[in-house]
Amino acid sequence: MELPKTTVHVPEGLSVATLAGGCFWCLEAVYEKLIGVEKVISGYAGGHRPNPTYQQIGTGVTGHAEVVQIFYNEKEISYEEILTVFWTIHDPTTPNRQGNDKGPQYRSAIFVHNELQKEIATQSMKTVATQIWEAPIVTELNEFSNFYTAEDYHQGYFERVGNQNPYCTVVVSPKVQKFKKLFKNKLKQQN
Repeated sequence: MELPKTTVHVPEGLSVATLAGGCFWCLEAVYEKLIGVEKVISGYAGGHRPNPTYQQIGTGVTGHAEVVQIFYNEKEISYEEILTVFWTIHDPTTPNRQGNDKGPQYRSAIFVHNELQKEIATQSMKTVATQIWEAPIVTELNEFSNFYTAEDYHQGYFERVGNQNPYCTVVVSPKVQKFKKLFKNKLKQQN
């Protein structure tokens, strides 16, 4: 089945990465703190239904994964560095699952936008990911086909809600703290 196609407008001077590593709240909360990242958008990618809703992808039948699109400046951060963070902040060894979140929408996947990203991601999976994780890596490596922005209430969720949501306290906050500890030299200055 051919997937619907969408295009990504990448602002001049920036590049884009599309990553799925479980709940998009976790990935967004980390990447928006990373030097060189200009914008992070939570959304859905890789499915066969155009313009899905959160409720639809939650059924696991639309084929979409929860993803973030990361717009970054390659003069400040490389795609390789984006992927090193990716391997560190989620478990790429569990198919269709991150912690208690189960279903294909929570799968680990990299949606590459060009051949160079594919080469870098393939190499990163073989070298960086396998140094971090002992179990086999099950992350999908897919050509980018589509991306649909998630509903407004998902954007900047952890920044807005934080530990007022028990899920954020138990799942998102520990990932953010781990990231801050491991990548403290890559953090944007806090206001």
